[in-house]
Amino acid sequence: MSVTVSATLAVNEAMAEKRRRGLPVLPMGFGEAGLPVHPALRDALSAGGDRNAYGPVAGIEELRVAAAGYWRRRGLRTDPDLVVAGPGSKPLLYGLLLAIGGDVALASPSWVSYAAQARLAGHRPIMVPTPPAQGGVPEPDLLKAAVTEARGRGRDVRAVVVTTPDNPTGTVASRETVRRLTEVARDLDLVIVSDEIYRDLVHDPATAVHSPAEFAPERTVVSTGLSKNLALGGWRLGVTRLPDNDLGGRLRAELLGVASEIWSSPTGPVQQVAAYAFGEPAEIADHIARSRRLHGIVARAVADRFAAAGAMVAAPQAAFYLYPDFDAWRERLLERGVTTGPELARFLLDTYGMGVLPAAEFGESGDALRLRVATSLLYGDTQARRYSALAADDPTALPWIRAHLDRLSEVLEDVTAPLGAMTAR
Repeated sequence: MSVTVSATLAVNEAMAEKRRRGLPVLPMGFGEAGLPVHPALRDALSAGGDRNAYGPVAGIEELRVAAAGYWRRRGLRTDPDLVVAGPGSKPLLYGLLLAIGGDVALASPSWVSYAAQARLAGHRPIMVPTPPAQGGVPEPDLLKAAVTEARGRGRDVRAVVVTTPDNPTGTVASRETVRRLTEVARDLDLVIVSDEIYRDLVHDPATAVHSPAEFAPERTVVSTGLSKNLALGGWRLGVTRLPDNDLGGRLRAELLGVASEIWSSPTGPVQQVAAYAFGEPAEIADHIARSRRLHGIVARAVADRFAAAGAMVAAPQAAFYLYPDFDAWRERLLERGVTTGPELARFLLDTYGMGVLPAAEFGESGDALRLRVATSLLYGDTQARRYSALAADDPTALPWIRAHLDRLSEVLEDVTAPLGAMTAR
């Protein structure tokens, strides 16, 4: 099969190429957390520098115990022996799909790599239309209908993947939606893979994140990592929590088999960092809290700019994503030769240097004029600016962030103006 570069990485490379050519960019396509590394994490990495030998395939005991404690503090009792670490949550997800086998049901929209990895594993994704405000959890009634219909045609559907909080929409599924999802999964005997990598980045601490493992612990696998809450995307460390039963034991054995043939063991020094971070010392908890606050302020400011231009957008609740809908602009966009989401994303990139991703990359129809917008690379292009953004009472008042927001408003105003009035090139 033909495999292309992931859309999120491709748009980031397109932004970098424009910068190299000296062209202005509005970087809103790549889901990088956009924040500096906390000094304590650098110290932990240095302290782990002597971990240069192959370690246990599942990860060092210190890390697995710390991850188990992290989940226990969130109401999920966890046996460290059922925690498996890997070089990022993406390879762990792929290993899980190989271990579970069969086709997989996904929300539409859902993160770009889920469907791609299912296909790489030799399976077919089943896309379940899901309202963007529902937060990455397939609509339960439609999930039941889709899986039942697929099985009626002879397909072997074994799993459903959920994301809470969600990428691409930046929303959080309700308790009732998650509960109903688990009932359907139990009725259909589906393994639930719950990607909870954005759990610690809910903007309002009063917004509860409910894991499927609360309602169906016997069939739920939970994954998380350090790339989002601690902005350690380049350090590559993820962990997964398996059910405490025969299913969990089988998945652990098969996941370790996959891991042993692909990555052998996670990087030793980074495991040392992860063991420290999952212990959640006060300085790390404070850093995450300030990051969460910054993400929320800027995401809401960006959402306001889209709403002012007439786009429909669900209020952001977590992480640094928006999923605005430009259907109200359809006739005006037609004047510019834009009829699909991919054409709109290309038009914004080529005309204004604005990087975004179309809904088609997240499992929706190409006709949908929805875009995934990431806000976290607006914080600054230097460490000093990013530290300033973390510390500011109002980060949107910082000159470089304000300039991005104003440029966004100019672009949106230009796109929605009559064809002859376009100016903001």
